[in-house]
Formats: sequence, structure tokens, C-alpha cells
Amino acid sequence: MNPADIKRWIAAAETAFASAKDLDELKAARLAHLGDKADISLANRALGSMAADEKASAGKIIGEGKAAITAALQVATAKLEAERDAKVLLEEIVDITLPVNRSHRGGLHPISIIKNEISDFFIEQGYSVEEGPELESGWLNFDALNIPADHPARTMQDTFYIEPVGSGMVLRTQTSPVQIRSMLQHEPPIYMICPGRTFRADELDATHSPVFHQVEGLVVDKGITMAHLKGTLDNFAQAMFGPDVTTRLRPSFFPFTEPSAEVDIFFNGRWIEWGGCGMVNPIVLQTCGIDTEIYSGFAFGMGLERTLMVRHNVTDMHDIVEGDLRFTRQFGVGL
Repeated sequence: MNPADIKRWIAAAETAFASAKDLDELKAARLAHLGDKADISLANRALGSMAADEKASAGKIIGEGKAAITAALQVATAKLEAERDAKVLLEEIVDITLPVNRSHRGGLHPISIIKNEISDFFIEQGYSVEEGPELESGWLNFDALNIPADHPARTMQDTFYIEPVGSGMVLRTQTSPVQIRSMLQHEPPIYMICPGRTFRADELDATHSPVFHQVEGLVVDKGITMAHLKGTLDNFAQAMFGPDVTTRLRPSFFPFTEPSAEVDIFFNGRWIEWGGCGMVNPIVLQTCGIDTEIYSGFAFGMGLERTLMVRHNVTDMHDIVEGDLRFTRQFGVGL
């Protein structure tokens, strides 16, 4: 690890932070110099591949560099926040003679609240949150995921095809195409989740909806095993359902993972199916140009509606989708 590079990164960060004119510019500078793709972060991530006798000294240099950048960020943040607060005191005058506004306060839908909660959890673990289009190509939605042409999920009974059918476009049936996009666009290591809206030709009833939400996760790195997957799911389940929840994996089959499993949780005295998971099928990795001799990965997927219904004992999907404020207000505004 070259100390000169660290000094150069520190100097560049200090210059960027000091030149930020407001907190928005400072945020952009923070992402550039302390975010996942910053030089110091990439160097820190590279420690895992270094020899043991080199890792300690390199880790110390990187740690000191990151601390210096963080300290510079704190100084700039304090300065800009003070300027912002002083400006507010001068410009914002409250007219206490106006009548009180008694209209109901707006808020986020419970699905948005739980989506943000899940995103925050995984961001804290070092994952990125990725998004993709809801109108997706059939290749990304099926073929790249090793779903054969004669698979039942590709029939008109399950999938919304866009006319003309020969266009090859569908309303995505899962958020998995975002995983494919990430593997095509980024070199491993990859740690990401992709929450979003999906579509399947289901009737709206107590437990199903033609429009629903998923969160899927993908990890691709060296030496990834089912043990890493199980540990990730345990932590995720405890964050969603409390520290006493228990998870188990049941063997299953999905074209895009091998081996595959269903994830169950023991919650409120019973086992409940929560989602699917498994090790990323080498065929999928190879399709995305990833060397399976070096990298392996795991993936998982859960429904946001199902997570919400299990955690809060919601028994009817209609309550979630019909927009009744008596239901949504129970979850707070979420802002």
C-alpha cells in the first residue's frame, strides 16, 4: 500500500470538502471520497486479498487515512450546518397570528416504510441498493436467469407480455433482472439488494396481488458459501421480526440457484415460509461473464407484502392495496 496515494486521497478529500458551498455539494463530495467506490474504500476492500504479513501495516495506513478524511468531513459539515442554521434564523419568520392547520399530515405507505427499513439495514452492512426498469426484456427476466423457454413461469398465465408479443418485453415478474444488470455492469465483489415492484397475472385475493413488491439480495465474491447465506438471513430475519426469531432452510429448486432452499421463520409459535434463496447457479454467473473458478455467490428474495403481513399479523392483502387511511395510519407517517 503506497502511503503517497493515501496522502493524495486525503488532500483531494480535504479540498473537496472545504470547497463545498452547501450540504448538498458536501454530500456529493462525501460519496466521492468516502463512498463504496472511493479510492480509500476500494483500498480497504482489497485488504482481504493481501498476505497476512502485509495486511496489518496496510490496514493501519488505510485506517489513518480514512480517519483523516472523516475528520475533514466533520469539520466541513459543522461549518455548513452552522451557516445553514444562521440563514434559517434570518430568513424564516413564523407568523403566529395564522390559524392552525388541522389537516391530516401525510405519510409513507407501510410498504414504503418497510422497504426503507430493509434498505437501511443492508446499507449498514455495506450493501448497495440498486434499481431497474419495471418494463424488462424477456432475456434479462428469464433467459439470463437460466429459466428455460418451456418453464411454466413464462406462460401467459403468469407473465404480462407487452404487445406485440414478438417485442420480447414483459412486466418484470421478479426483481432478479436487476441482479443480472449489476453483474453485467460491475466487477466482483458485488454486495447489493434490489427492492421494487413486480407483476404477475394473479387475481387479487386475501394473499395474492397482480402487483406486489420484492426485495432480492445478491452477493458475489471469493469463497462465498451457504454458511454466509445462512448468517445473512439470520441477521435479516432478526432485524425484521426481533432477536428471538429462528430461521431454517428447506431444500427446493430454482433455475437460477444451485443448491436452492426455501427460507422459513419460526415466529409467533409457528413456522412460516418467508422466501427463497440459494447459491447462484454457475450458469448464471458465466452468462454475466464472471469466472466461476474464482467467484461464487448467493442470492435471496422475499416479498415485502408477506413480510409486512407476517410481522404485523395482517390477514388480508386488500388492506394493503386499497389505500384505507384507517389501516395505513397504524404504521405512523414513516418520514
